[in-house]
Amino acid sequence: MTVNTPLCFRGKKILAPMVRVGTLPMRLLALDYGADIVYCEELIDIKMLQCKRVINEVLETVDFVAPNDRVVFRTCERERERVVFQMGGMGAALLSDPDKIESILTTLVKGICKPVTCKIRILPSVEDTVNLVKRIEKTGIAAIAVHGRKKEERPQHPVHCDVIKAISEAVSIPVIANGGSHDFIKEYADIETFQKATAASSVMIARAAMWNPSVFRKEGFCPLKDVMQDYIKYAVRYDNHYTNTKYCLCQMLREQLETTQGKKLHAAQSTQEICEAFEMGDFYEETTAIFEAKKASLETKVQDEDDQTEDPDVIKMAVRFDKREYPPQITPKMYLLEWCRKEKHPQPVYETVQRPLDRLFCSVVTVAERKYRSTLWDKSKKLAEQAAAIVCLRALGVPEGKLCEGENHLINKRKRGDQEPLISRDHGEDLAEPSHKKANFIEETSDMNVPKMPR
Repeated sequence: MTVNTPLCFRGKKILAPMVRVGTLPMRLLALDYGADIVYCEELIDIKMLQCKRVINEVLETVDFVAPNDRVVFRTCERERERVVFQMGGMGAALLSDPDKIESILTTLVKGICKPVTCKIRILPSVEDTVNLVKRIEKTGIAAIAVHGRKKEERPQHPVHCDVIKAISEAVSIPVIANGGSHDFIKEYADIETFQKATAASSVMIARAAMWNPSVFRKEGFCPLKDVMQDYIKYAVRYDNHYTNTKYCLCQMLREQLETTQGKKLHAAQSTQEICEAFEMGDFYEETTAIFEAKKASLETKVQDEDDQTEDPDVIKMAVRFDKREYPPQITPKMYLLEWCRKEKHPQPVYETVQRPLDRLFCSVVTVAERKYRSTLWDKSKKLAEQAAAIVCLRALGVPEGKLCEGENHLINKRKRGDQEPLISRDHGEDLAEPSHKKANFIEETSDMNVPKMPR
């Protein structure tokens, strides 16, 4: 298999995957202090399948964004070919199903051109563990990370260096030793001690790095205050959600959580308040201002491009849909559909696009071979389509169903028990429309869209 990346797993010091910790700010900080490779937190495959890949031009990142607009995974050029994306199998559940382990890994190795690694805990016996790892090795993976504890054991239990060593001596692929934070790794020099005790090719560090990521620094630890401020800079720079930033900082403070600064951190309800707790309010304001200016510049550029490519035959108005102005379950789209049926026109066709810069939507509706749209972009596809329907209805001089227009004939029609369903009670959408809609979303093809600005 040809691998088009220089990433290898021998002689490396690695940031382990940690839930809620291994987000972009922590990964970048670990790289700054000397980590060779950084793993992201464990992410479940179904979450990623639901995400849309967007390019964030303001932050200069690649974001994988869930349907609820939450950024599930964010990466940037700085960690290219240094970051390992970890998909999880719900903890150590797969250890009891080696056939499935083999099937998954074989499929991944054959299906992608990046090196595939695997991370496991040890089994009750050394023999069973070695046999499992040998089976895993045959799938063609590039390396295996071994957490030297059984699945039921916790951090306070001793790490089984002998088992990791037995694995290291039994396979030819690199073995990455993990689990030494409690027993071995208190400072940088201890990393080598743990590596020798396990005969492993590399060492993966979790809790020791979570407490102070400068454990990767050859020259020794940096003062915790400096480490935390460096972390906060990355958190602001890459728009990390404040709850995640707060969690990671609390892990670093540990026994200092009851100090004045710790109490301020605990009370913080935004990124700005976290910055203020660490005397970094000016940094937050300056960085936010830079991002706002960059966002405004990009928006102007996009608007200029829209104006240049705009179809001159599209009828435009600056309107928005406000559901408070309409009776319950009655919308402009319904009125437009009803008008088209009455006039014997084809049903309205909506073409919706999403702007990569801010993820706002704009819809163009085609009625009787004429196109209509609002010049205002909306936060959802449904709102954009309603706005387009309003523009069309107003251009045609047709009632749009607003409360201020008086008696609503669609409501009366529903009261008469019309047999033709007009709307979905669950979503307020026209049931007859889906087959006539076109949802055209802008696809990005380069490596690096825009999340919300720093909080």
